Amino acid sequence: MDPAALGQFLPLILIFAIMYFLLIRPQQKKMKEHQKMVAALRRGDQVVTQGGIIGKVAKVKDNNEIDVEIAEGVKVRVVQNTVTQVLSKTEPAES
Repeated sequence: MDPAALGQFLPLILIFAIMYFLLIRPQQKKMKEHQKMVAALRRGDQVVTQGGIIGKVAKVKDNNEIDVEIAEGVKVRVVQNTVTQVLSKTEPAES
């Protein structure tokens, strides 16, 4: 490969490297953190969903769903991945 051809591809390679470090890598890191947060959900955690609903986790189900109590006696079934934030964590039970 002659140096002129390499000189033409160098800007393209640099653009890809910059895009990777500024966009792709941080997004992957954020996605891993979100998956870890969702996997750690337990009964009693206060959460916020993507729809803006704030409630307490009443039950964590096996099929990627949780029951969230939004008012006394009012529970909604929510997909775990729609939880955007955990406001307060409950302490794990002592064994």
